[in-house]
Amino acid sequence: MLPRSLVLLQLLLLLSSASAWKKDEFRNCDQTPFCKRARSRPPHSLPSFSVADVSLSDGSLSALLLPPSSHPLHQVVDSASHSDSPDSPRPLLLRLSALHGGILRLEIDELETASGSRRRFRVPDVLLPDVDDRLRLRLPRLGSPAPGLSTFPISPGFEAALRHDPFELVVRRSPSGDPVLSFNSLGLFDFETLRPKRHGDGDGDGDGDGDGEWAERFRSHTDSRPRGPQSVSFDVSFHGADFVYGVPEHALSSSLALRPTRGPGVDSSEPYRLFNLDVFEYLADSPFGLYGSVPFMLAHGAGASSSGFFWLNAAEMQIDVLAPSSAGRVDTLWMCEAGVVDAFFFVGPGPKDVLAQYASVTGAPAMPQQFALAYHQCRWNYRDEEDVAAVDAGFDEHDIPYDVLWLDIEHTDGRRYFTWDRALFPHPEQMQQRLAAKGRHMVTIVDPHIKRDDSYYIHKEATENGYYVKDASGNDFEGWCWPGSSSYPDILNPEIREWWADKFSLQSYKGSTPSLYIWNDMNEPSVFNGPEVTMPRDAIHYGNVEHREVHNAYGYYFHMATSDGLLKRGDGKDRPFVLSRAFFAGSQRYGAVWTGDNTADWDHLRASVPMLLNLGLTGLTFSGADVGGFFGNPEPELLVRWYQLGAFYPFFRGHAHLDTKRREPWLFGEKNTALIREAVHLRYSLLPYFYTLFREASVSGVPVMRPLWLEFPDDKETFNNGEAFMVGPSLLVQGIYQEREKSVSVYLPGEQSWYSLRDGVAYGGSASHKLDVREDSIPSFQRAGTIIPRKDRFRRSSTQMVNDPYTLVIALNSSLAAEGELYVDDGKSYDFEQGAFIHRRFVFADKKLTSVNLAPANSGAKKFSSDCVVERIIVLGLPAGAKKAVIEPGNREAEIEIGPLNLRAGSSPVAPTIRKPNVRIADDWTLRIL
Repeated sequence: MLPRSLVLLQLLLLLSSASAWKKDEFRNCDQTPFCKRARSRPPHSLPSFSVADVSLSDGSLSALLLPPSSHPLHQVVDSASHSDSPDSPRPLLLRLSALHGGILRLEIDELETASGSRRRFRVPDVLLPDVDDRLRLRLPRLGSPAPGLSTFPISPGFEAALRHDPFELVVRRSPSGDPVLSFNSLGLFDFETLRPKRHGDGDGDGDGDGDGEWAERFRSHTDSRPRGPQSVSFDVSFHGADFVYGVPEHALSSSLALRPTRGPGVDSSEPYRLFNLDVFEYLADSPFGLYGSVPFMLAHGAGASSSGFFWLNAAEMQIDVLAPSSAGRVDTLWMCEAGVVDAFFFVGPGPKDVLAQYASVTGAPAMPQQFALAYHQCRWNYRDEEDVAAVDAGFDEHDIPYDVLWLDIEHTDGRRYFTWDRALFPHPEQMQQRLAAKGRHMVTIVDPHIKRDDSYYIHKEATENGYYVKDASGNDFEGWCWPGSSSYPDILNPEIREWWADKFSLQSYKGSTPSLYIWNDMNEPSVFNGPEVTMPRDAIHYGNVEHREVHNAYGYYFHMATSDGLLKRGDGKDRPFVLSRAFFAGSQRYGAVWTGDNTADWDHLRASVPMLLNLGLTGLTFSGADVGGFFGNPEPELLVRWYQLGAFYPFFRGHAHLDTKRREPWLFGEKNTALIREAVHLRYSLLPYFYTLFREASVSGVPVMRPLWLEFPDDKETFNNGEAFMVGPSLLVQGIYQEREKSVSVYLPGEQSWYSLRDGVAYGGSASHKLDVREDSIPSFQRAGTIIPRKDRFRRSSTQMVNDPYTLVIALNSSLAAEGELYVDDGKSYDFEQGAFIHRRFVFADKKLTSVNLAPANSGAKKFSSDCVVERIIVLGLPAGAKKAVIEPGNREAEIEIGPLNLRAGSSPVAPTIRKPNVRIADDWTLRIL
């Protein structure tokens, strides 16, 4: 028998090997030549670029960016001759444009050269149409306050200053000159121009870690890199910042802000990688890239100073956050394998200003259908129609509402998408119709890997029309995924996106109905036998674009085409619902995303909050994490805590792996069923508030789920709090992230009080409170000075709640005042774009509640009406002595009772409640408390 210490050592080695094996599937920076080279350079170690031939034309500054004479691999360039020799380093073209709303756009690309030269790839279809024409300011002049410096205004109080030699761009306040953002302040700008292969260039026989290699090899895969090295790197500094956020997707559990990855006091760390990957059972706290990439970073600091930076580039990107060299500044290094510099600087000055500026460039989130905000039930896989019917009936039997039931890949005929296994699902239309009769919907999965089967109509059409991505030899690319041998539509091609969209018509997708919506998984794209479980970088797309140049946007285009297909299916009247695992900047315009294949453990529960907060800060507000964890079997306590937290996610879905035990909410005993039921009921009661917040997001770009500092930008205590979050401006939620937790410390920001959602007890602001942990709820609070609309009658689905009355919960501040909003439309169509909605503001002051119309007069051709009324008004913080309320118009009276804050059995009577005022939400009215 082995000694106990040796047994433990062997177990540790096995665990270490398992972890290392997963990491070995993916490249690190040292195995990625462009990253290794860029990261090895200390600040100011590169010869400097310089600016020449500055001019102002059509509202933009144009200039030449001259490479340094001693630049590696480069020769001296005569800027007058602009040599077209293919082996000469050509000057770069620099363009600066000031855009409306406090935005500066910087573009750096190679000059057009001799006929036949290839242009570098610029990502299309991500920016909103005509960004330049729509937003560009017409600059009247350039300023030159000092030799070798060009300046021009960006917006009131801000200007851009371009230093010529050495090249540096600074966005600064005027007239003070205080910097906000700067580019190349550390002198790390480098641009590998396209060049022919030369004698001595490496052929990639190594592991891809040598300098100057042409081809690259990683594990058993060789990337031919036919166009050679073409990387771009530069530094960006955020002045006045304490922390930076964003650049998802990474699993962050120990920090909301992006931790430094290099510099004094920083242990060895990888950069934050942006490279969409199918990462099996990802680590809960790691800078490795996951399923999506948004190269947008938001900075914030004391004094409520915020700024942002966005690089429109879909190639692999690595980003270092440098340890602070001085207080109030964060330096970052951005490294990318290919593409051009097409970057946007957002000057704020407030954090919500930065989000609005980013949304004006990439788009605000789409307004979802109302049912999509309710609870979704999913697993891989519900076996057959009988299983679907049993799960549906189980929710009714246990009084748990839900709106969407999902089917994974096993519902198809041999994993051929747009088909059904007719032995298991012989009547898919009737199955969907039975759900629809209860106001419920179904979602089926449609992935990008197409089974290579000549009898499969999708494959046959794609092959005949040449619609697949090509390999480096020009043949249809073949990879391995769930169906076996598969090929992938070249979704970069607009014609192919149109073809794909047509596949979602009711005539083409046999067995589908109008209540069926779609789930795009594996669209990074995932290729089981490919390098890093994805498509080879030298595969070829439409326009002779290499996959390396478009990789991070592949899932974006797939999401776009699927969303367009559902839009076409409904003749442009039905808002699509599409969930995508992969994403890129702009994905917010097409639907929801989620954090992928998480695990049923407490660390992944904790990590879900900073992950979702960073997604929201980069536009992707309609996001969630698999409740309960995708892998593994959660213990009942973890599952309950996850439901209690997930009820506040923007996207609320339970999901589980094929090999896990069944975990429908009623399978864990009556006590846990009751706790889960209460969490789901809470979500349904808050649906009017959530829907109103999604409307705000669709207009302003401000996310539904927010870090505390977004609402309290002056409070340093909130800057790196990743355990609590705001839902809109009014709710604060603190998760429980440890097993058998007895107490939790909750920081409540601001000077006003906070009222517990559970019992209405008030807690002071600007203080931490140690609270006993309850099993029936997690700490959640309503901010004093706010009004939240609710619906408290629970139905089988949200669709059946449409005509139910409202409850208004008024949380008074120290001035006995509060306000809030309610937005209502038909919940499904685009009629709201033509004015068919109700938008009210409720204002409480001087013991008087007033309903004010926010919809513009004659706002559109369509109209929307509602007979819904307010049946209860709960007032928290109202001094004792109020007896009745008088409602105008009509001079009606309503009694004030001391009743329960919530509908929970046994809830203590703590709140004055005005019952049955029965005022219509669509009307102007006033309610005075006497």
